[in-house]
Amino acid sequence: MLQTRYNACERPDLMKREILSAGAPRPVGPYSQAVEESGTVFCSGQIGTDKATGLLEEGVVRQTSRALDNLSEVLKAAGLGMEDVVKTTVFLADMGTFAQMNEEYSKHFRQPFPARTTVQAALPRGAQVEIDAIARKKS
Repeated sequence: MLQTRYNACERPDLMKREILSAGAPRPVGPYSQAVEESGTVFCSGQIGTDKATGLLEEGVVRQTSRALDNLSEVLKAAGLGMEDVVKTTVFLADMGTFAQMNEEYSKHFRQPFPARTTVQAALPRGAQVEIDAIARKKS
């Protein structure tokens, strides 16, 4: 189920639209799953939480896959797909798991791959990986 909210910006020709997908875990704080502005969709970070159980998947590979599946659901609610992603940021709790994450990540994208930044960070709920994305609607 897609739910949107529109907010008038300072410029009346620009509208900010909240994207909320029932297929991905709901936000647990004062943020949106994604926001669309002028054809660009900014997706909040997703961790490897299973929407059905609310539990975090086991291991960095399964968490990477689930985080990307969750992002895919949010993008679908915006009318986009993974092929529309132009930039991602991957946050890893341990850079020692980079190769495992990278192998799974590569299964979710096709060339040309999105630009990407990967950093090590402390993550919520003991997650091993969190991934956010920016996608662009084709004109």
